[in-house]
Amino acid sequence: MNQVASKKLLHSKWTHVTPVKKEKHFTIINVEFDDDGKVILCEIQAVLTHNIREINWRDLKDSKVWKQGWK
Repeated sequence: MNQVASKKLLHSKWTHVTPVKKEKHFTIINVEFDDDGKVILCEIQAVLTHNIREINWRDLKDSKVWKQGWK
């Protein structure tokens, strides 16, 4: 299980264990919080294709799917 702190998400780098459409390396480009400090939006961008998608930031904790950093 990856250690993920919601306050340190922005600009963090991630590697998807099983690349889809040659998208393997990602950067968190946008994180929005509600008034209570909970994440309400997390967007990642693929380094190679620049595609942007919204994800549930808690999914990054699954080390079978995501690795922290670019591996």
